[in-house]
Amino acid sequence: MRRSFLAAGTLALITAFLGTAEAAKRKVVVPHRYDGNWSIEVITQDGPCDRAYRYGVQIAKGEATYPGGDFDIRGRVSGNGAVRATIMRGSDGADVVGRLNRDGLGSGTWASTGLIRCTGRWNAEKRG
Repeated sequence: MRRSFLAAGTLALITAFLGTAEAAKRKVVVPHRYDGNWSIEVITQDGPCDRAYRYGVQIAKGEATYPGGDFDIRGRVSGNGAVRATIMRGSDGADVVGRLNRDGLGSGTWASTGLIRCTGRWNAEKRG
């Protein structure tokens, strides 16, 4: 279960709304360019965590949600697609960094922060 969380938590990578300065002045909500459904593949490269996972993540207004909802996601995707996030479940967690692009693809790395030490990479593809 903990191993699954470490990899699943890396999915959650992409959370927070960034609008344009002009939209903020007009108080208009602008859809985030990375909004939509994403398929995330998580691969463990080092450590005892399971080898690979694939999960669906939804991004709305820049905030990422995972339908399983059993972990806490805190992070941000910047206007240029840079991803920085922390995913927690109890005392276990993972730090996530990477980048999404306008073509609907993304990639990055992750590292666990709990007692079980694992590292790996992730790949993302926008599905809608």
